[in-house]
Amino acid sequence: MNILILGGGGREHALAWAVLQNPKCDRLIVAPGNAGIGGIAEISTLGIEDPAAVVEFAGENAVDFVIVGPEAPLAAGVADALRDANILVFGPNRDAAMVETSKSFTKALCDAAGAPTAAYARFEDAEAARDHVTAHGAPIVVKADGLAAGKGVIVAETTEQACAAIDDIFGGQFGAAGAAVVIEEVLEGEEASFFVLVDGNDVLPIGTAQDHKRVGEGDTGPNTGGMGAYSPAPIMDAETTRRALEEIVRPCMAELVRRGTPYSGVLYVGLMIQNGAPRLVEFNARFGDPECQCLMIRLGAQALDLMQACAESRLGDARVNWADDHAMTVVMAAMGYPGEYTKGTRIDGLESLTATSSQVVFHSGTRIEDGKPLAAGGRVLSVTARGDDLKQARERVYAMVDAIDWPDGFCRRDIGWRALD
Repeated sequence: MNILILGGGGREHALAWAVLQNPKCDRLIVAPGNAGIGGIAEISTLGIEDPAAVVEFAGENAVDFVIVGPEAPLAAGVADALRDANILVFGPNRDAAMVETSKSFTKALCDAAGAPTAAYARFEDAEAARDHVTAHGAPIVVKADGLAAGKGVIVAETTEQACAAIDDIFGGQFGAAGAAVVIEEVLEGEEASFFVLVDGNDVLPIGTAQDHKRVGEGDTGPNTGGMGAYSPAPIMDAETTRRALEEIVRPCMAELVRRGTPYSGVLYVGLMIQNGAPRLVEFNARFGDPECQCLMIRLGAQALDLMQACAESRLGDARVNWADDHAMTVVMAAMGYPGEYTKGTRIDGLESLTATSSQVVFHSGTRIEDGKPLAAGGRVLSVTARGDDLKQARERVYAMVDAIDWPDGFCRRDIGWRALD
């Protein structure tokens, strides 16, 4: 098969690495890719949010299968255009992808499906939103309704913080995503990420993980895109997993079918779990980052087979063959992230970390200059390792981190603390 992956972060590097483990892959192109991806696959400058350009590129390059990594191409209708052109694609159409691109869409979907989630209200007017906050008090969650690259969520500890967040959102901080706000109650419990494949009819669980969003150790400081993750998530035992499927995933997917917009692709189910009872925090229409890195190193070659079965509506016959293992990813970021940070700093030591089935350094934001890797983003590397248990995975991953010489980068040293401590 000739395969095209859209995206250029750590998630897409992990997807590319897993796809290349499968002998079914004859040619792999990644657009736009990054320095790490360029070491294992062809790179293209294709504009991945232009549906017509993606279809044309796929035709010119005899692409058999397109895997959409990030959410922006889905929101742009790339999957719709590929399906209209009879090109096999992994990723939902634009209307189904609204489970991620509109917070209020997902809330209404949960209401219709009877799925447990946080109480909420939606506002298109700042004054009405502030009045709601004043009436309900804090802590409270304020979200930009639209797609804000994972950054439009503020957990406000005071009403003043909530009102400031409302003003920022309506003031244009998140662009078009801030045309409306969704205000929610704060859910108590422990968070977990649950990943399933959906082909319109069937649902196949493919793994669980927990990530660390806060920049500081002990889960302190501002939210980030994710500073590390581990899989599986201990809190997602068999009964909690069953409840998440039966109370949240299946009813919501059935409601989309009833509406005539069946979902096809991976569904990221963000959960808050208290006393074994799961409630939905959010849906995403793609793999999480850095959770994807943990899942891909555990799934390996079968990841391609599973994604193809999903795209071809064959999930009813698909099975996941899990090893009894654990994985951990530690994100190395540029100093200053998630605030202002410097790009272009040099990273040494990566050549000593040969990729194997048990350890890989996935690149999230890098470029090559004069043959040397340089930092080109906020989250720069996703250092990932497997182990027989989480403790061994953690020991291996931090040994890898210690082999990387990057004075201008940092990482958290406590990834997995909740499970291990």
